[in-house]
Amino acid sequence: MPRKALRHLRDRARALGQEVHALYLAYRDPRVPLHARLFAACVVGYALSPVDLIPDPIPILGYLDDLVLVPIGVALAIRLIPNEVLAECRERARSADPPAGSRVAAVVVVCLWVATVVALALFIRALL
Repeated sequence: MPRKALRHLRDRARALGQEVHALYLAYRDPRVPLHARLFAACVVGYALSPVDLIPDPIPILGYLDDLVLVPIGVALAIRLIPNEVLAECRERARSADPPAGSRVAAVVVVCLWVATVVALALFIRALL
């Protein structure tokens, strides 16, 4: 892959990381509506989570969630957050170090996985 293409991908990844950090800051802002805060928390939790919907070792599909689901989630979350709040959070994200991790994000991810497993178990039980 040419150096220019690698540099472009690296810049896009860095920008996505800043957007995730801005979402992290936004979901903690009380001016953001509750539904937007919850969705932003889920997106941030998933983006920072070591647990993927599709495990990375699965060829091609393993990276699909990182390359498709996270950017789509970020784009949707951005649409739900008021513009003035998002602008402030983006500025703070540019001037700060990204969060090392969040207990809230970890709890959200764990709750989502538990809810998914419970829903799947109930679905299978209904089929039997």
